[in-house]
Amino acid sequence: MFDRLEDIVVRFDEVSEELTDPNVVNDQNRFRKLMKEQNDLAPIADAYREYKKAKETIEDSLLILDEESDEEMKELAKEELSDAKKRCEELEEKMKILLLPKDENDDKNVVVEIRGGAGGDEAALFAAELYRMYCNYAESNRWKTEMISLNENGIGGFKEVVFMINGQGAFSKLKYESGVHRVQRIPVTESGGRIHTSTATVAIMPEAEEVDVDIDMNDCKFDVFRASGNGGQCVNTTDSAVRLTHLPTGIVISCQDEKSQLKNKDKALKVLRARLYELECQKRQDEDSAARKSQIGSGDRSEKIRTYNFPQGRVTDHRIKLTTHRLDDVLNGDLEELISGCITADQSAKLAKMNEN
Repeated sequence: MFDRLEDIVVRFDEVSEELTDPNVVNDQNRFRKLMKEQNDLAPIADAYREYKKAKETIEDSLLILDEESDEEMKELAKEELSDAKKRCEELEEKMKILLLPKDENDDKNVVVEIRGGAGGDEAALFAAELYRMYCNYAESNRWKTEMISLNENGIGGFKEVVFMINGQGAFSKLKYESGVHRVQRIPVTESGGRIHTSTATVAIMPEAEEVDVDIDMNDCKFDVFRASGNGGQCVNTTDSAVRLTHLPTGIVISCQDEKSQLKNKDKALKVLRARLYELECQKRQDEDSAARKSQIGSGDRSEKIRTYNFPQGRVTDHRIKLTTHRLDDVLNGDLEELISGCITADQSAKLAKMNEN
């Protein structure tokens, strides 16, 4: 591990030096590539340098304890030795995590699909709440949201909503949200006061670039139709909405959020690209069952991942056995505790697997 850390520090210094070269600064592609590499290496290089300083402190403290006769100096050395040893242990764990292989999609924007599941109108209302929850979480991270398509049920619920979240590291956090979300509460339509259980399915997919997925346009069938719902003067007056059917897979995507047919077509292609990329990623994961087991809910749409219980005001994440009684905060977008728990569990599982090997 330490040989690798030494190589990383050397490379970090090389990249930092290159970034001061005027020729590199003028080459925007090269400059952006090096900046990304520097940002990726910086946390590891900083942690290793701090680790080496702590090791030096240990050596100096041991020397003082061995040679110094002044008792006060010895006490200070003992304190410094204890603190430095503890810091070394913390930094070793931190560096192991930093050296774990990165998910190639972590820095990508995401396409989010939320669908009401079991529970009819109540499930659609819950899907709309999840949409608002993710929009609030995105806003707290200074990420931007962009609607792609929306199918409402007429009472404020969403049968299906597809939208994008654009922001640095969006996929690295939101990938743990894929799966079945369950709500337990008394629906507003329930006269007997009985608690109902409803579900909504969330799919988080990394935005795929054209270089990631090559789409043959001959495999795509486009139909245009008039948009419906809220959309201003263009609704029901122009054929701006687009339905894209990918013939080999049978994937169908409708998009009517934009007034421009061309923009709706571009958005539909973005979603198709993301879905095809997800299928390819899933195929690769399934080929490595051990790698799949080491991941904490990063894509299985059928997995029940979380329950939102209104009578008890609690949210439970079933994968990591975490329960919080901050239901209102979570639904308002405060997901940090739940997502951090998933990240920690995922890293621990990968570290354990790495140690086995």
